[in-house]
Amino acid sequence: MKKALIITASNRASAGVYKDLSGAALKEGLTQLGYQVLGHKLVQDDINQIATTIKSALSEEIDLIVTTGGTGISPTDVTPEATKPLIERELPGFAEAIRAYSREKVPTADLSRALAGVTGKSLIVNLPGSPGAVKDGLVIIERLAPHIHDQLAGNDHSTSN
Repeated sequence: MKKALIITASNRASAGVYKDLSGAALKEGLTQLGYQVLGHKLVQDDINQIATTIKSALSEEIDLIVTTGGTGISPTDVTPEATKPLIERELPGFAEAIRAYSREKVPTADLSRALAGVTGKSLIVNLPGSPGAVKDGLVIIERLAPHIHDQLAGNDHSTSN
């Protein structure tokens, strides 16, 4: 069973101002996709806090690290800046697939600066911080992550994956 870690970046949720609905939706969705969710970290919209949490997950060789929140254009949205230096190989098509899937429902989905990529054997995916965006992101994770995990394990390319 593949292992996953969820990181929610939100000043308000981390301060207890409101519940982290996107993190809860992500945990439920990843569990339904067969991942063992090892944890759900709630951090402030802070580059260092987000990066430190991702680095910790990378050191534990977590198969899938998914962030939610902080991908927009407000001054506090810094998740892509925290993630980018930690990605060895960016997967721009993954992030574009999420935006394309969401575009018809939410035209502002194209403003998401979310990234996806791999480092070592880990897949890192940024998702926007709404339950709807998480649900859309889970569709793309379901479509692409199994093949990515297979490739990271060193298996040959196959159209059946």
